[in-house]
Amino acid sequence: MRPLAFPYRIDQTGRTAVVEPEREIRELIEQLLFVAPGERVMRPTLGSGIGQLVFAPAGDQLAATTQHLVQGALQLALGDRLSIDAVEVRADDAVLTVLIRYRVRLTGEAATAVVTSEV
Repeated sequence: MRPLAFPYRIDQTGRTAVVEPEREIRELIEQLLFVAPGERVMRPTLGSGIGQLVFAPAGDQLAATTQHLVQGALQLALGDRLSIDAVEVRADDAVLTVLIRYRVRLTGEAATAVVTSEV
């Protein structure tokens, strides 16, 4: 059975949209990165808080802070589904790029997710 799409939507056949398992993992990573800790009432530790770094000065310190926040959030929330190989962060010209290399624990398949946000 394939997982439901998030955000919830209807597909072109009028049924609930589903996604491939690989896409579900990428959507979960993106959700996790853009949720602030404390934003979800029943899961106060969920999230990385990188959205709060929008007003921080871009540079090496922002990149290091973001890397730490992202790695910790991924381990805490998705550690049972993913094995994190590397988290690389670049802060260049008001653009924050987060590259995550991971392996899906169920299949052992290696994948990469890239998330970009303007700061």
